[in-house]
Amino acid sequence: MKIVVLDGYTLNPGDLNWNGIEQFGALTVYDRTPYNTKDILKNIGDAEIIFTNKTPIGKEVLLNAKNLKYIGVLATGFNIIDIETAKQKNVIVTNVPDYSSVSVAQFTMALILELCHHIGAHHMAVQQGDWIQSKDFSFWNFPLIELAGKTIGIFGFGKIGKATAKLAEAFDMHILVHNRTIYPEFESNNLKFVPFDELLAKSDFLSLHCPLTPETKNIINKSSIAKMKQNAFLINTSRGPLINEKDVAEALNNNQIAGAALDVISKEPMEKNNPLLGAKNCIITPHIAWAPKEARQRLMQTTINNLRAFLEGSPKNVVN
Repeated sequence: MKIVVLDGYTLNPGDLNWNGIEQFGALTVYDRTPYNTKDILKNIGDAEIIFTNKTPIGKEVLLNAKNLKYIGVLATGFNIIDIETAKQKNVIVTNVPDYSSVSVAQFTMALILELCHHIGAHHMAVQQGDWIQSKDFSFWNFPLIELAGKTIGIFGFGKIGKATAKLAEAFDMHILVHNRTIYPEFESNNLKFVPFDELLAKSDFLSLHCPLTPETKNIINKSSIAKMKQNAFLINTSRGPLINEKDVAEALNNNQIAGAALDVISKEPMEKNNPLLGAKNCIITPHIAWAPKEARQRLMQTTINNLRAFLEGSPKNVVN
């Protein structure tokens, strides 16, 4: 049994190991595979089992990887796979749900707190000598914001959205949720399900936690931004294409919204001409909300369990 990991570095840069997968066959791990059909097919070779995080497995790859029987996605999102062609070729595709919900919710709140306090910028100011030169015992270079009593709008109420709501509640925030399905059991005096326009209009912090679909692509655009408060902040730890980056950059630079904190963008790694680079009060981090070691350990263990279940004839977490 030949097994190939096409892009293993982000999951395991050296602090984990592949022993759990290696027990099932001859394993080859590539740190990275160039995103073109020729190199992808070359690295797959005659493997029956492959794992991919972000290396795309399109129709041409699937039609030419003759021995392929199983694709394990080292992530929750699986839009990098041509699911229909995989199904036609009887190639099982699995993903890893819910490994990073706690981590992403935590990171969401970290971004919100950074927008409120600009801790990094104030640290740099101190390092540059501003406090040493200050005439006062205290100074701040940005407005400071208290979260208690503010309203967080959560777009998408899966496991990450629910975990974010739980943390926001601990900060004594009011919580509004927009979701395709309404869950009455979660409603309370402090948590309400509302239409999308109401979410936009009332949120002090709008946090995106939905999958990328044709319906949600560019859901934050010039039109939706116009319905937001001028002092509102946008947070995206979900998928970059949920926002129209040009429209968000213009809104930030024109003071239509107060700020944004984004862990994901439309094309990753980021390109130098991305309109968000240099936008006013825009924090950008390199897609790391999912990546604490604890979350990656859960991802690895579920990946092992998925492969074992497939080999035993009872695959789980199948997405096709």
